This record gives sequence, C-alpha cells and structure tokens, in this order.
Amino acid sequence: FNKWPFFRVFTPYQVGQLYAVAEASKNETGGGEGVEVLVNEPYEENGEKGQYTHKVYHLQSKVPPFVRMIAPKGSLEVHEKAWNAYPYCRTSKSHCSNTYMKDKFMIKIETWHKPDMGEQVNVHKVEKWDAVEVVKIDIADNSCINSKDYKQEEDPAIFKSEKTGRGPLKNGWQTELANNKDCPHMCAYKLVTVEFKWLGLQNKMESFIHKVEKRLFTHFHRQLFCWIDKWIELSMDDIRRMEEETKKELDEMRKNEEVKGMGASDE
Repeated sequence: FNKWPFFRVFTPYQVGQLYAVAEASKNETGGGEGVEVLVNEPYEENGEKGQYTHKVYHLQSKVPPFVRMIAPKGSLEVHEKAWNAYPYCRTSKSHCSNTYMKDKFMIKIETWHKPDMGEQVNVHKVEKWDAVEVVKIDIADNSCINSKDYKQEEDPAIFKSEKTGRGPLKNGWQTELANNKDCPHMCAYKLVTVEFKWLGLQNKMESFIHKVEKRLFTHFHRQLFCWIDKWIELSMDDIRRMEEETKKELDEMRKNEEVKGMGASDE
C-alpha cells in the first residue's frame, strides 16, 4: 500500500496524470518493446462513468535476467485493463498473451485520490489490514529513487514552476503544505495486490514486482510535478487528442526506435 501527498485540485491533477502517462509511455517505448494501446474509450457501468483502456506492455528487457532465461519466446507480454473513474481508479494486469501462466499471474492496483495529506488509514477498506505493508512516498526525497532514474530537470527538490510558482519542494514541504489552508492538495492512496504462482519463484517475483511498482509510482509522480508547466493549461479535450496522437506514435516507436527506458537490471 503506497500513499503520497500532492498539492493539486482534482481536475488539474487528472489532466496532469493523463499527460504524464502519455509522455512516460513514449519514454519507455522502442525496439519492439514498451507500450501498445489497444482500446481507449469512455465507459459507464453500475452508475460509474470514466475512461477504459486496454494496453499491452512488451517487456523483454524489463524483466529480471533469470526470467528471460526461462520464459518462452513471445511470453513476456502483460495486458493491462484500467477503469479510470477519477478520483477512483482500478487497474488490473494479467499475463494473457498466451497460455503460459494463465491465471497464475495478476497485478491489481486500486487508487483513491483524497483531498488530504495522507492521514487516512485503510482507505480501501481491506479486511486483513494488519497484513498490508504501508509505504509512504516523498517525491522530493532523492534518497528514495534509483540513481539511474535521476534527472536534474525532474527533481522536485530544485524544480520551480514558471507558470504556477510552485516548487521547489524543500525539506519539510509536507508540513508547510498541511499548514497552508489556501493551497489545494491531495493524496494518492494506492493498493497494490500481486500474485505470481510459480513454484520456486513466487516470493522472489512478488517482492520484485512490489519494488518495481514503488519505483514506477515515485518516478512517475516526480515527472508529473516537474512537467506541470507543460500541462497546467491543457483541457481534457486537449488530453484526449494527445492520447490519440500518442497511440500512433507508440506504434511507430516500437517499430523504428531503439530499446529505452527502465530495465529490470537496474533494480
């Protein structure tokens, strides 16, 4: 279970989140690997409205070497289905590119965005809460990120937004923000559930996946914060147009560009 505070009102954050998803996808795509968007469309079910996406992650170099050694060719694909009914989102990832692992692999990510500083306990109402590990993420704490992920222009501790005046996030920024009633803020509460049922590898892989998700969450939200001047003036219509363009770009990048982005060997 991961949680971290942000100063954002809901609508601007949602725009920023979707902008950052599109840009981060391009940063991780090339050489036959990365993100493929199959479906991106509105949905409505049981009174819930939002955006549904179905993506495929091609992960050959993104998994540990020992997995690549034993995985059959073409098996390292993960399908992600996500229902974004902001401020609540749920995402499921399953290994369904072939019959290799069937229902033995699952990642589920549930997110609540709340207008607080992360004080709430068990937002997701988990029955066996005592068994849940809570991880608090400070996007401005450089000691929490992989050194290979660090970019000065994506460091919230030194970034200053020209359009909003926000940043940099110095030591004690969360306390300062909590005491500033005039500055809107929110916390993203993420519940990550992992199953990897493979004899001899289950504990190792489940632990690895949890570490990867924490790394991705941290890196993504550092980028989101530092990219604010690129998205703060965008509308949801702008974002939907951008997503259509990004889908086409990703297809071309997988075919024509070199492998790039995070690799499992960095963990």
